[in-house]
Amino acid sequence: MESLVSAPFLNRYAGRRVFVTGHTGFKGSWLSLWLHRLGAQVTGFSLPPAAPPSLHEVMRDGTFAAEFSGDIRDARALTEAVRAARPDFVFHLAAQSLVRRSYAEPVETFEVNALGTVRLLEAVRAAGLACPVIVVTSDKCYENRGWEWGYRESDPLGGHDVYSMSKAATELVAQSWRRCFFQTDARLGPLATVRAGNVIGGGDYAADRIVPDCVRALLAGQPIAVRNPRATRPWQHVLDCLSGYLWLGAMLAAPEREARLADAFNFGPDARSNQPVAALVTELLRHWPGEWRDESRADAPHEASFLHLDTDRAAQWLGWFPAWSFADAVRETARWYHARHVGRADMRAFSLAQIDDFTAGAAARGLAWAMTK
Repeated sequence: MESLVSAPFLNRYAGRRVFVTGHTGFKGSWLSLWLHRLGAQVTGFSLPPAAPPSLHEVMRDGTFAAEFSGDIRDARALTEAVRAARPDFVFHLAAQSLVRRSYAEPVETFEVNALGTVRLLEAVRAAGLACPVIVVTSDKCYENRGWEWGYRESDPLGGHDVYSMSKAATELVAQSWRRCFFQTDARLGPLATVRAGNVIGGGDYAADRIVPDCVRALLAGQPIAVRNPRATRPWQHVLDCLSGYLWLGAMLAAPEREARLADAFNFGPDARSNQPVAALVTELLRHWPGEWRDESRADAPHEASFLHLDTDRAAQWLGWFPAWSFADAVRETARWYHARHVGRADMRAFSLAQIDDFTAGAAARGLAWAMTK
């Protein structure tokens, strides 16, 4: 049967105003560029990016209608930015996103992730915005029991480390504000939360993350130090999880939207992408030769040894499925870094082409969000 969709994501973002917090970060930069590709007018609110290299410096030119530099905890600055943007969609990605940093900066981690979400939702309330709001949290928001099966959206929230706890708290903040304010105020739109797997892709330069650590070692001609090679994670390309966020936003903006979609959703890879860290590094080295060494330590800060997401809700309620396999995700990640740091390519053009290739591949597979006439 012929699709009735005229462009990816129901063409819901073309000509629309979109407010993205954390737009200078890894996911936020990719999301902003993709939204621009879809014809949206993107306004960003974030702290300045970390010292170069960063993904934002690659994506920035031509992507944003406006950018506001500010701390997500600054209620006044955030409220003024939201009012100025007058968005049709809000994507909240601003966060302290590193597990190991949460041990060194526990108060900051909690304030940025939980209180920052309160500030964002209050800014939306103050502006009376009747638009979808997507709050991005993490797969680590679940109380990790070491299960071999995937965590469902109804499973208990929790967390051993401060980062995980702060993401669970963020989920509870969103749940409470949804029930107390967004569902009871006709001026406001739907509020949902999204949880992704261990996201990889070009342009992540954070400290203490395995792919950036690999790239830094390879560029320096050194062995890759792997601190937790046996830990299993649901590896997922950044474009896959963002396709879920964008698809949920588009569905929430539908005139006939279902109330149940204003809820929590997992967007993770298929089960075959649950691989040990050692397998990820080995796969990456197939595309960028080098070597790695085991540097696991008994006294290292706690990190869960196994984590997997159940994505049945996204499949059944949204018709969403991942587009790229584990091998695809690692290959395209390696290609991006190699093109930037070895090939010296035009990385904005390279990134747009990667988005287009991803979308075309998803359409060829018949994925709902990517279908066009």
